[in-house]
Amino acid sequence: MEFSNILVERKADIFIITINRPKALNALNSETLLELSAAFDQVKEDPTIRVVILTGSGEKAFVAGADIAQMKDMNPMEGRRFSQLGQETFRKAELLPQPVIGAINGFALGGGCELALACDIRIASDNAKFGQPEVTLGLTAGFGGTQRLPRLVGSGLASEILFTGEIIDAQEAYRIGLINHIYSKETLMDEALALAQKIAKRAPIAVQLTKSAIQRGSNTDLDSGLAYEAEVFGLVFSSEDQKEGCSAFVEKRPANFSGQ
Repeated sequence: MEFSNILVERKADIFIITINRPKALNALNSETLLELSAAFDQVKEDPTIRVVILTGSGEKAFVAGADIAQMKDMNPMEGRRFSQLGQETFRKAELLPQPVIGAINGFALGGGCELALACDIRIASDNAKFGQPEVTLGLTAGFGGTQRLPRLVGSGLASEILFTGEIIDAQEAYRIGLINHIYSKETLMDEALALAQKIAKRAPIAVQLTKSAIQRGSNTDLDSGLAYEAEVFGLVFSSEDQKEGCSAFVEKRPANFSGQ
């Protein structure tokens, strides 16, 4: 698929997706969502990709939100379909076998914040801003914000952010657990790549099964989550990587993981 609104780049076993609508502060319209969906499909089908980095072009915005120009004249059915498209696209990112790192450079508002929430790990530049300002426009969050934000920061803080529409800075986002780290805007992508490379050196099957267990456990009761953890723990013993990793530890040498 030819991409007009996103850029894709491969650096060894790391796949970088950059939302590239800088004049619109990388706002998400339907075309951009469809391109993101296609890129996520491409990643899912490529077992040689071990980690994904998701970012926005420029220093001003990761994604400033969904495209208001497209939404302002929608009827109820069009609004519902647009919400479903965003939800389905972000869910693809969440369910990728590979870990997804969100490198948040600048504004992550509305749909941008919701896209960040669908990433496994979020790191941000010191000029990043987060928020769900939909209520200031007479809208509700429609790309998963009402569901993922409470799961991440708790219902009280999420409710305050969603009800007021207020924007928080990177320091506050870090304080409430919305992001893992804050870096300068100049070093953000270098730090994202360093983190991705660290993950990519680990056993790919074990990393992917760990992501699967986290996802399953986050949406079920503790006993069901523990039962699933035991299943994936048993499953890794069928991999060559498990044998290589344990042998390397006993033999006091670096492990060489093949992803098999």
